[in-house]
Amino acid sequence: MAALALLLGAGTRAGAEVPAPPRLGPIVTLDLSDLTPDPLTGRLTLAASALPPPAVDLPTVAPGDASSSAIYLRHLVATGQAAGLAGVVYDDRDRGHSRLPPEMFPALTRTAYGPKLQAKGLDFGPDGAFRLPAITFGNSSTAVTGGPAPRSLARLAMTLPGRAWQAWEDYQANALYIYPSVDDHLAWDLYPAAWPYTLTSQGRSGSDQPFLRAVAMIIAAFPPDTLARLKADGLVAPTVQMVFRRGQTGVQSRADYLSGSAHPSAFSAGAVNLGPMISLANSLTPTTIPPLVHITVESEDFRSRAGLLGQSERLFDTPSAIARLWRDRAWQHQMVVSTAGTADPNGRPLHFLWVLLRGDPARVKIEPLDAAGSEARITLDWQTPRPAPAGFTVTGPGPLSARVDIGVFADNGATLSAPAFLSVDFPAQQIRRYELDPNGRMRLAEIDYDANGRKAPYDPLLWWSAPWRDVFRFDPAGQRDGWTRYATRPNGPAPQSFAANGTEEGKPVRYQLQRLGGDVTTR
Repeated sequence: MAALALLLGAGTRAGAEVPAPPRLGPIVTLDLSDLTPDPLTGRLTLAASALPPPAVDLPTVAPGDASSSAIYLRHLVATGQAAGLAGVVYDDRDRGHSRLPPEMFPALTRTAYGPKLQAKGLDFGPDGAFRLPAITFGNSSTAVTGGPAPRSLARLAMTLPGRAWQAWEDYQANALYIYPSVDDHLAWDLYPAAWPYTLTSQGRSGSDQPFLRAVAMIIAAFPPDTLARLKADGLVAPTVQMVFRRGQTGVQSRADYLSGSAHPSAFSAGAVNLGPMISLANSLTPTTIPPLVHITVESEDFRSRAGLLGQSERLFDTPSAIARLWRDRAWQHQMVVSTAGTADPNGRPLHFLWVLLRGDPARVKIEPLDAAGSEARITLDWQTPRPAPAGFTVTGPGPLSARVDIGVFADNGATLSAPAFLSVDFPAQQIRRYELDPNGRMRLAEIDYDANGRKAPYDPLLWWSAPWRDVFRFDPAGQRDGWTRYATRPNGPAPQSFAANGTEEGKPVRYQLQRLGGDVTTR
C-alpha cells in the first residue's frame, strides 16, 4: 500500500481518477540548424514556415482562473471581440527561473532552445540574438551581479555599444521583454536613460511575473482586426506600452498619463491594473491605432569629445529614444529635436506634446517651433540630483535621479501614443560649483572628481573618478586662463597648475583609466 501511495502521489486515494494534465500550446524549438543570420542585423532569424500552427482550439486563459480580469477576457475572446493568444510566442530566457506558468495561458506558443544554442549561452539573459516571425513577449529574471559593473539587463542594454539599436529593432518587430530592476532603482535611479523598448519591474527575480501576465492579457484583448493591423505595421509593442502605461493604477486622466509618475524607470507591481488595461486594449480599432513616435536631433551642442578623457556625450540615438551624457564643463546645452519621421497609421493629422517628465522645471525650457509641435528647441541648464517620479502606487519620494527625461507624445485626435524619450544624464558623482562671470553668465568655478574617495555611486561604464578637485582661474576679462588642481586624499601630490589648454608647464597631459571603477590618473 505504501508503494501505491507513492505512485499515486501524496493526498490521492487509491482508485481515485487522476486528472489529466492540461493541454498546452505548441513549442517552437530553436537551434542553429533552423536559424539563418539576417543580412542587415546579423540576428539569427527563424523562417515563418518553421513556426508550429497556432493553437486556435485552446483557451486563452486557464479555465480555472476565476479572477475578474480572466472572466472579462474570456468573455471577450469567446464572443469574438478579442483576438486571444493563438500564434503569440512567449520566450523564456532564464531557463525556467521565472517562467510564466504554461497553464496560465494555454494557447500561447512557447520557445525551447536546442543544445547548441544552450552550449553557447544564447538561450539565457537579454534578448538580442534572435528574430522571431511572430508577436513575441518574454523575460529574463536575471542581472549582471558580479564584477566591477553590476547592473540590470535593461541598464546593460542601455550602456553596451549597439544594444540600444537592437532594443529598438525588437520594439518595431512586435517584441517586448520584461526585466527586473534588481539594484538599479533603490536609493538611486542608476538608469542613464528612459526608453519604451522594454518594461522594467521594481524588484528582483520573480518581480516580472505580474507584468508578463499583464502583457499577455493586453495582447489577447486587442480586437482581431486591430491585432492583425498592429502586427502588419510593427506596432504591437508600442501599443502595448501605451495601454500598459495609460491603464496603470492611479492613471485616471490624460494629465496623469502625461506626467512623470506614469513613466518611472521601474514599475511596481501595484501599477498593474488589468481591468482598465484589457478594456483600453479592446477599445482600439484599426482606425484609432496610435502612431509610433520617431525623433531625431536636428542640431545640438553636445559633443563627440568632451571632458578630460575626451569621451562622447552621445550615448545613443535610436528612433524612439535619444540619450546624452553631460560630460563637459558647460552650464547650458541646447538641442533642436524633430518628429519628422512620425506618421499616423491612418493618415490622421498629428499634434505633438513635449512633456518634462523628470528634472528641474526651472532649468529646462521646451519651445515648440511650429503649431503642430513637430519640432522643438530644448534648453537645459546644469542641475543636481532630485527625487525621481516613482509611480502612482509608490508612497513617498522616488529614488534620487540625476537625469532629465522629456517625453514626446503624438495625438492623432483619437488616441495618445506611447512616449518617445529624450534623456540627459548628469554626473551626479561630481561636485560642481558654478558662479556668475562679470557679464552675468554662469561659469564653472570648481569641480570635485573624487567619487571613489567620497564613496559616491556612479556607473563605471559611463563615468569615472579621480583623486583631485580643479579650481578654475580667470583673467580680468572673465576668460578662463587655467586651473589649479588639489589632491582630495591624504598624502596626495602638491597643487598643480594647468594652462587653459590643459597643458602643465607647456607639456600635454594625458589621462588614463587604470581599471574599470578605479581612479583616472595622469601621465
